[in-house]
Amino acid sequence: MAFITLQNHRIEYQWYLPSVTVHENPIVMLHEGLGSVSLWKEFPQQLADASGHAILAYSRYGYGESDPLTEKREPAYLHDEALLVLPELREKFAIKHPILFGHSDGASIAIIHAGAQRWPVSALIILSPLVYVEEVGIKSITQAREAYLNSDLKERLAKRHADPHSAFWGWCDIWLDPRFLAWNIEEYLPHIECPVLAIQGYQDQYGTMEQIHRTVRGVEKVDACKLDDCGHSPHRDQPDAVIAAVTTFLNSMKGS
Repeated sequence: MAFITLQNHRIEYQWYLPSVTVHENPIVMLHEGLGSVSLWKEFPQQLADASGHAILAYSRYGYGESDPLTEKREPAYLHDEALLVLPELREKFAIKHPILFGHSDGASIAIIHAGAQRWPVSALIILSPLVYVEEVGIKSITQAREAYLNSDLKERLAKRHADPHSAFWGWCDIWLDPRFLAWNIEEYLPHIECPVLAIQGYQDQYGTMEQIHRTVRGVEKVDACKLDDCGHSPHRDQPDAVIAAVTTFLNSMKGS
């Protein structure tokens, strides 16, 4: 386990190196709303070995072994991650042309970062992207809140977060905040100039296929991969299919 300071917070990170390094540009992994470095489990190493790219994963402020939250999140928190934290991370690790691999909230961060057009990005790989707030997502988060209060969810989250209370309520409270209902990042989609691979499961409990449809309509260069028997976490539900789609996508970029 290693740490770096970003925006005055101690942030956990980990590098995954491929068995054979083929590509120069690293993949930066951006986790979901309750994710962390450890919740990626063995997937980053599997992807590194399959793709030949070094991979950097980190736990955002409030998650994993990073500093716990000391304040309530505001509706612009994903923009802050995309426009303040991620640029500082890139600068400290001298990452000039990353491939951003984002899941759920992490996909939103990747979209904002690339769509801002302030920093070069080689490609986006976005799993279960969220570009606006849907009723189905609010319903699932409300159910998660009940599970946290009345089941063993807190104990399970404690295996992935030093402070599960901070991680859970930092995610839950802002998504259920009435101010967040108007959140929408579709304005960033037409400004994404790099190739995009968007992956979503048909059984995603946090977003309908309209999320990926809007992404496809908004981005000029995008490949869509829709997976059956797959919920909100394609890399856990269908890891082989995701790795195959990602490696095919990355290989198609060679020489382009």
